Amino acid sequence: MSGHGFHVHGPHDHELEHAASGGHGHGDGHHAASAAEHSGGMSMTSKIAMCTAVIATFGAIFAYMGGATQANAGIYKNNAAIKKTEASNQWNYFQSKSTKQALAEFARDTAADEARKQGWQAKVARYEQEKTDIQTEAKKLEAEASKWDAKSDEQMHQHHRWAQATTVLQVSIALAAIALLTKNKWLERAMFGVAVAGLAVGGLAAFHV
Repeated sequence: MSGHGFHVHGPHDHELEHAASGGHGHGDGHHAASAAEHSGGMSMTSKIAMCTAVIATFGAIFAYMGGATQANAGIYKNNAAIKKTEASNQWNYFQSKSTKQALAEFARDTAADEARKQGWQAKVARYEQEKTDIQTEAKKLEAEASKWDAKSDEQMHQHHRWAQATTVLQVSIALAAIALLTKNKWLERAMFGVAVAGLAVGGLAAFHV
């Protein structure tokens, strides 16, 4: 101890200061390690969160495309049904003309004079021409119906691809959630692998494969 503002350290004072200094140094190292670990954990969390947002964005796009292609498939199938109905109507009309032509031919063959025969023959020729035009229109409508059916089938195939891609991305998001909870690196890698697979299936859908 001293007077006039001076302080004399005893041996025990030095030991206390040394211990205190060592304790503080050790505490700082522990806090630094914890901070580094926390920082590493946040880095993984941020990375997974960002990737999940990207995957969710693609999933939303794929889901929209899946819904759009399904709607298109329904519209195209409806168009095909309309064309088939129109073709059926044309074939019924064709059958009606065939019946009238057969009656005209019968009347022509049983006509008593040449003038009547010529009149009925003109009707037979007219019915024959009308039948040809109707048949051409009916076949055209059937071809259009087949095209709409093919388009509908193509859209449904594409819809299934979009649905598969969306499902795979949803699995990837689920793996991301589990990886965040468990901090498991294996699950994190699995998440990325499944996400890549989902994007690949989406690519197949985009290129109509």
